[in-house]
Amino acid sequence: MSIRSIRNIGIMAHIDAGKTTLTERVLYYTGVSHRMGEVHHGTATMDWMEQEQERGITITAAATTCFWRDHQVNIIDTPGHVDFTVEVERCLRVLDGAVAVFTAVEGVQPQSETVWKQAERYHVPRIAFINKMDRSGADFVGAVASIRDRLGAYPVPFQLPIGQEADHRGVIDLVRMVALVYDDDSLGANFEVTTIPADRLEEAARARVALVEAVAEEDDDMLQRYLDGEPVEAEQLMAAARLATISERIVPVFCGSAFKNKGVQPLLDAVVDLLPSPADLPAVRGVSPDDPEVAILRKADPDEPFSAMVYKISNDPFVGTLTYMRVYSGTATSGTLLVNPRTNKRHRIGRILRMHANKREDIREVQAGDIAAMPGMRGLVTGETLCDPKDRVVLAPMDFPEPVISVAIEPYTKLDEEKLSNVLAKLAVEDPTFRVNTDEESGQVILSGMGELHLEIIQDRLLREFCVNARFGRPQVAYRETFLRKAQGVGHFKRQTGGRGQFAHCVIEIEPCEPGEAFSFHDKVVGGAIPREFIRPVQQGIQQALERGILVGFPIVDVKATLLDGSYHEVDSSEMAFRIAGQMALRDAALHAEPALLEPLMRVEVTTPETYMGAVVADMSGRRGNIFQLESRGLVQVIRAHVPLASMFGYATDLRSVTQGRATFTMHFDHYEIVPAPVAKQVIAKVRGI
Repeated sequence: MSIRSIRNIGIMAHIDAGKTTLTERVLYYTGVSHRMGEVHHGTATMDWMEQEQERGITITAAATTCFWRDHQVNIIDTPGHVDFTVEVERCLRVLDGAVAVFTAVEGVQPQSETVWKQAERYHVPRIAFINKMDRSGADFVGAVASIRDRLGAYPVPFQLPIGQEADHRGVIDLVRMVALVYDDDSLGANFEVTTIPADRLEEAARARVALVEAVAEEDDDMLQRYLDGEPVEAEQLMAAARLATISERIVPVFCGSAFKNKGVQPLLDAVVDLLPSPADLPAVRGVSPDDPEVAILRKADPDEPFSAMVYKISNDPFVGTLTYMRVYSGTATSGTLLVNPRTNKRHRIGRILRMHANKREDIREVQAGDIAAMPGMRGLVTGETLCDPKDRVVLAPMDFPEPVISVAIEPYTKLDEEKLSNVLAKLAVEDPTFRVNTDEESGQVILSGMGELHLEIIQDRLLREFCVNARFGRPQVAYRETFLRKAQGVGHFKRQTGGRGQFAHCVIEIEPCEPGEAFSFHDKVVGGAIPREFIRPVQQGIQQALERGILVGFPIVDVKATLLDGSYHEVDSSEMAFRIAGQMALRDAALHAEPALLEPLMRVEVTTPETYMGAVVADMSGRRGNIFQLESRGLVQVIRAHVPLASMFGYATDLRSVTQGRATFTMHFDHYEIVPAPVAKQVIAKVRGI
């Protein structure tokens, strides 16, 4: 397969927008599967985990490959629930294009915004699919407007729906100016290409003019033809639209109903015609493992030195550890030797697998542009690079959000205890947002994740998949600490034991920095007061002290530390001594820096009938919520607020009670904020057990 005939795409959206249903239709029409799986029946090919089939949601990103119009389309179906947003993050990092799915009723929803921003960060070209045109309340124009208003994008319709709600029958193709009417008896496999209904001709003509104007600047010849009043051919229009899409200047919009089998084939055509192949994108940028200042470019060429990024690790019950990778350059076959430039560990390829959800197909080789999985490669983590040992490169790593919720776990028996540590290590490698640590004071094992559902799925997997019986505590909020004032501290470590002693002395200054900056360290020592080899140990000591916290042991964030001065002993000074001095200096400075507690604030969006709006707002205020937007959407009201995570436990039940089950809500982490003093006292007293 030529590299220009490959499309690496992701399907991304808010939960319940229809991503998996759309992917199932794609697999059916491309011949990969011979029956349509349904999410609500638990038969979807891409939702293969037991928990996914039971709950009707996607939890883990599943990869598959299909072929359409002599093109190889590698598809990754991503989760929509915010607790599993890391699955979207790491997939978008290695994809060339994406299909963003929106519902025709709600338009842009909270998680739609999150995944859209992730795609923007990685410069992934997107096309939009307005799904569920058959639902009551479907509004194509409103959904397109929400993409423009809430995402700041430039949506350009390439189709118009023929009928909405129960009357939805097909779509108008604005490029070829024809109508596609679907045959329900053939499950949408057959459709009739016919003339545009007479009552829609004027509307379609206006929409085509808007489409031509949107892409005209990409093609001077087409622009001239348009200005001269000459007709613009479909092929020329699509070529210009492809350039505008790849440059992220426009977002082509398509529509249909995946569940009712309408609009899927034209969307597949759009993937082939509008989204980039690996060869259409700039060379991937990396750095030399020996000198991070030296940039290295890798072109999407099978003849270049091999480079690939590990974007996912999973544990398969039949083949063991599976390492998913995206190949950016070069070619590799079974037996090829690769190196991880971070650890310098060498890995020899055994089998190469093309994945179809949880099924596998052996292939002979991978080359630039391919996505594949390889069993048996141990010791790798998500975001690492594999490359040619003779021509090494480190590709830009991935960034993952910090967990915001934690729970204690205690195995029932000694056998469960022995099994637990191995299983948790496997799960932590699989999921970069799942953390495991041991509380130094209580000795309890603490699991941390992105939300209640995230930890609930982990608990379920421990019991079912790994047969580990354990009791779990109540979910706890992952608080953080910070400093509010600038302060200086001195660390003076001196110990004499008869032989060689220990000596280190340092003076540091700490000050708060911008939220989200975590920690930065600056060295302002002059005159060799502290030798260069002892500077880094001071930094390490400060970081170790920050991890343990000051108030109640939560990690300290958003702090800038500056090393000002110090002294050393030619014989007694050591790295360990300066590490301890760094810790002492941080704790000394903290006494005067006004430490404060930070709590995670969630962005909550509640959709409720107007009748219950007062009750919902009152309940939100009682949870220390800050309502920042109210929006009327037809017969319902949308309330958007920032609410402390600590106040949101059990909210789903309370909301059902207040609204008689007629309201829905979504929630995702937004930022950390200082806890009000009275609440902070209660939290500190509770943690200390006072």
